[in-house]
Amino acid sequence: MIVKKLIEKIEGDAELDFTFSEGKIEDVKISFALYRGIEGILQGKDPRDALVITPRVCGICNHAHLIAAVRTLEDGYRNAGAEVVLTEKAKTIREFTLVCELIQNHAKWFWMTMLPQLEDLIDMKSQENHALKAFYLSSTITKALAIFSGQWPHSSYAVPGGVTCDPTYIDIMQAEGFIDESIRFVEDVLIGMDLDRYLAIDSTLALDALTQDFGRALHLLGVYGMSERGHSHDRFIVFGESILSPRGKCSPTTVYDTDPKYVKESEGGVHEAKTVRYKQRLFEVGPLARAMVSKKPIVKNLHKRHKDSVLTRVFARVHEMLVLLEQSKRLLQNIPLSQDSCTLDAHFSPAAFEGTGVAEAARGSLIHRISTRGGQIENYEIIVPTQWNLSHGDTQEQGVAIKAMVGSDSVEEASFIFRSFDVCSVCTTH
Repeated sequence: MIVKKLIEKIEGDAELDFTFSEGKIEDVKISFALYRGIEGILQGKDPRDALVITPRVCGICNHAHLIAAVRTLEDGYRNAGAEVVLTEKAKTIREFTLVCELIQNHAKWFWMTMLPQLEDLIDMKSQENHALKAFYLSSTITKALAIFSGQWPHSSYAVPGGVTCDPTYIDIMQAEGFIDESIRFVEDVLIGMDLDRYLAIDSTLALDALTQDFGRALHLLGVYGMSERGHSHDRFIVFGESILSPRGKCSPTTVYDTDPKYVKESEGGVHEAKTVRYKQRLFEVGPLARAMVSKKPIVKNLHKRHKDSVLTRVFARVHEMLVLLEQSKRLLQNIPLSQDSCTLDAHFSPAAFEGTGVAEAARGSLIHRISTRGGQIENYEIIVPTQWNLSHGDTQEQGVAIKAMVGSDSVEEASFIFRSFDVCSVCTTH
């Protein structure tokens, strides 16, 4: 028996075709109706146009695309023999703005997708306005981001050699105010305790002290058995160096180094995500991958008990949001305002070069690749996180999300597992 399910409340739409055998899901086909073709649009353009066009790939992770694009150009300039050195000021501001985007991403996913869908799944709806909570936190943290980026979404303030902003102490104080407001909100509404106390937790037993929405979500996930469902290949990979994690691959607990040059794409079928592999193997990307590669104690302890279950995956993402809130304060306190914002001439651009840029987006590692000739883009390649998690795999291995859904008892349960990867069909269908 085959059952079709349209998945909404994600960035774009996806259709899942479930094949049942003996009352359980045996296979899943993931399809996307859209095709946007951003890679093709970039061909023949000035390389710097990527700074404006690639953020339009997605309205959710647009800043991550900007950071990946500017790193791609900078890598290409270096490969062409140019000296490209960023000041600590520029690097820290870029890191801070990307952190802000991740926080608001995680907040929307938790309060607008996972918690209400979980309540629907187990028929335990609350009277809480979860969407309002998501809006409050995401809008507050985005105000801090916009102090430096000038706007959100679709900012283009990061340029080769640095950033275009030149913040003052007053700007820093305003941003700190928004961060403090965000921390107070999550303490009151999400965890029910001081952030410092939460971040000191290293035992899974201590998680019972969590109250409010995070504690409730973990309780409901446990009641429904999501600590034992949604298992996939239990292999994780990270390509972007960041305050969250070094780059590396983890299978399942031993960490090895990675190199984006070994990432290969292959075409999928019509309306399918292109399959992407690292050395011919499929890996999961995202917050759980970053936590495993960076050996976060609390996530590793939870993984030791429940492996790559839905419970572990959900916990890792909310935990990352809380870690990022603390890290954002540290970043603001360490911006050397007296340094130059940009060290490269605005008109500098080699005629021919190749480059690769990586950024850690909310859903995982985002890779951009460029090759130019005669001052124009000859080829531009974008490998998005959802390709890792949503591709169909091959005859040797099922795709990451597909394997997690196989064995589910119902379409509703499988759809919830699917959403735990926070799918983005817009990114996947470029």
